[in-house]
This record gives sequence, structure tokens and C-alpha cells, in this order.
Amino acid sequence: MHILPRADEAEIALSKLTEYALEPIKSRGKSVAFRDVLGYTKKNADRLIDNIRRNLKNFPAEEKGDKGYGKIYTVQMELQGETGKSANVITVWLDDKYIDKMRLISVYIKKRKADIRD
Repeated sequence: MHILPRADEAEIALSKLTEYALEPIKSRGKSVAFRDVLGYTKKNADRLIDNIRRNLKNFPAEEKGDKGYGKIYTVQMELQGETGKSANVITVWLDDKYIDKMRLISVYIKKRKADIRD
């Protein structure tokens, strides 16, 4: 299994969650899935960050290419949330060649109902 390169130093900006993935107005429905399935909102975004960090090395990373800014990777992980339910969470990472950091650029719950379990 190939884990995310530089996983130990991967950066997850709190603002990436509070201003996008968990922000009801900007998230295009992502925030509802995180709230209803896993129990994460802007108020406990730090717990989602901790959950992603704890599980990042437990799931394989898939390289998706380089669109000019650095290599992009996805890591699909099954996370158990605050609700006790589990869901397949897709994390998207950029190994940013301009700032020399691996950083989270997107996170969302896979939409298929079969992937969300109690």
C-alpha cells in the first residue's frame, strides 16, 4: 500500500473546513453530509482534522497527476464520526511545488448511500 507522500507533515488548514467544506453557504451540500452523517460542523472542525490525521496513513493514496502546481493525490478513508456512524470520506491533497508543502485542498463524503453505514 502506498500512503500519501509526506503524510507526517501534511497540512490541513482549519479555514479549509470552516470556510468551505463545513460552511453551509459555500459547501454545495457537503456541510449537510458532514453534519448529518458524521456529526461535524464548523464548531468541531478541529475534531474532523484530528480524525483525518489519525487515519491518513491507514488508507492508500492514489496519484492523480500534476496540473502545474504539483502532484495531486486522493485518499479515500472510512471515518467514524461523532455520531458513531461511518462514511467514506474523500480527501484531496496537493504536493504544492511552490511552497514545498503537502496540503489538503478538498474533502467531502462520497455520495452513494451504500457507502454510508450506521
